[in-house]
Amino acid sequence: MSEEIKEFSFENEEYRQTYWHTCSHIMAQAVKRLWPEVKLAIGPSIKEGWYYDMDAPFAFTPEHMTEIEAEMRKICKEKLKLERFELPREEAIKFMEEKGEPYKVELIQDLPEDAPISFYKQGEFTDLCAGPHLDSTGRVKGNALKLLTCNAAYWRGDSNRETLQRIYGIAFPKKDELDAYLERLEEAKRRDHRKLGRELGLFMTSDLVGKGMPMFLPKGYTVWQILENYIKEKERKLGYQHVMTPCVGTVDLYRTSGHWDHYKDNMYSTVIDDEEYCIKPMNCPGGVLVYASKPHSYRELPIRAGEIGLVHRHELRGALHGLFRVRCFNQDDAHLFVRPDQLTDEIVGVVNLIDSVYQKFGFKYHVELSTRPEDSMGSDEDWARAEEGLRTALEQLGMDYEVNEGDGAFYGPKIDFHLEDSLGRTWQCGTVQLDFQMPLNFDLEYVDADGTKKRPIMLHRVCFGSIERFIGILIEHFAGKFPTWLAPVQVKALPVSEKSRDYAHEVCAKLEEAGIRVVCDDRDEKIGYKIREARSIDRVPYMLILGEKEVEAGNISVRDRSNETVQMSVDEFVAKVLEEIKTRA
Repeated sequence: MSEEIKEFSFENEEYRQTYWHTCSHIMAQAVKRLWPEVKLAIGPSIKEGWYYDMDAPFAFTPEHMTEIEAEMRKICKEKLKLERFELPREEAIKFMEEKGEPYKVELIQDLPEDAPISFYKQGEFTDLCAGPHLDSTGRVKGNALKLLTCNAAYWRGDSNRETLQRIYGIAFPKKDELDAYLERLEEAKRRDHRKLGRELGLFMTSDLVGKGMPMFLPKGYTVWQILENYIKEKERKLGYQHVMTPCVGTVDLYRTSGHWDHYKDNMYSTVIDDEEYCIKPMNCPGGVLVYASKPHSYRELPIRAGEIGLVHRHELRGALHGLFRVRCFNQDDAHLFVRPDQLTDEIVGVVNLIDSVYQKFGFKYHVELSTRPEDSMGSDEDWARAEEGLRTALEQLGMDYEVNEGDGAFYGPKIDFHLEDSLGRTWQCGTVQLDFQMPLNFDLEYVDADGTKKRPIMLHRVCFGSIERFIGILIEHFAGKFPTWLAPVQVKALPVSEKSRDYAHEVCAKLEEAGIRVVCDDRDEKIGYKIREARSIDRVPYMLILGEKEVEAGNISVRDRSNETVQMSVDEFVAKVLEEIKTRA
């Protein structure tokens, strides 16, 4: 593909975003043609597609969406030229007031005095916009666009302001690309962890407990424990020790750590004996106090302290989503206290650990280096040293990375790992954060080789991120078909009739004795029904189909997820499953 063609293809992100931005204007024009009384707010392109926020005197229905799509296709066929022009502030305000667009007027009024105020015109429709756009509505393929959903949205994200309707859309240069995208969406619906979590009996929620407070059922907690044991086993081999800290601490603890000044809107607090306390939003202050509990020599460093810690954060109700966005969750946290000469090696070690974890689950990933945010603490010198430390480690590893300006934590820069699941979606999970500030705030020290006191550097690290969220990702990644070592039920024994029921229980007893998670389905149901349920609902790795033939031969018929059935002895099958568990295949 030539450079010129690439410039005007979806391979070029700038062109892709411009294409979708133009689609948002086409959608707004279509809405205004159909319902002139609708007021327009904002309509940006986003990572996938676009949205437009609108204030309508009625609720948009699927039927309305179909009408809008049809009108959008007409506008594409009209091949309207998009023309940019600017107006002085007062003329721009008057222009939007005459069009009856109060949200646009507010946007103009909030622009800096010296900001150019630009508009884009296409046919009879004009919108306030900085651009850029395609040169014609005819560039958009009308048969390859689709409006997806309509949700409520607050004007300017403020819950005290007007409630608008946000229509999302997607478009591609070719119809088959749209069809493939819509099929991926349907597959994502089939894999929705909320749906599968309920069907598989993994977790539940209850309004009596509270929104965003998931509870794990026996099968789900089995997966949770396997993940906990897996990460702790890897950490122990790397010299980590494990600690546990309280879920509640005084507000002074979080003032000292800096969380109260930078994060209090996301924290829960309470009063105990006339003293203000906070429910733990992060594990790091506790990890710092563990380090500070005794003097340390330079010989002891690095100190690597791991903690599976329960934290609580105030998330807006509308943002809550299954296990992905919750108000209480467990982090596989670790806090490393290192000397300056150890910094690069420790970052490299953490990155290698995270890499090995993601490889085990079959995840690809990409890396971002997030730099100093506006709301931060510490000196320019410390931030420069911290960012350089992370860059040096990534370059030593030979890892490609993107720079995400201004998205670091308030106390230090970080490396974020965005993993890709089997549907090509990305999720931010692992992170390595470098922190000069918290050791300073808590006056942490170690005695150096020359007898002087020095301040350690602190590394914050998670692999899974939130265990709850990681389980949600795994459910969708595997479509509920966990690998054998992770499956809550690894084997389901299915006696064909009452004549093989006792034999099925004998086989199950041998498997249980070997440490294999097995369930015997001895209900008086037809074998075909039990097989379908085990395969499509329970999604177990292995089914044992046990009839009179197996009883007489003293062996078992093993059916795996490919529906291949083989005969083998119980001992052979036990050895096979144990090997899969041992190697975490």
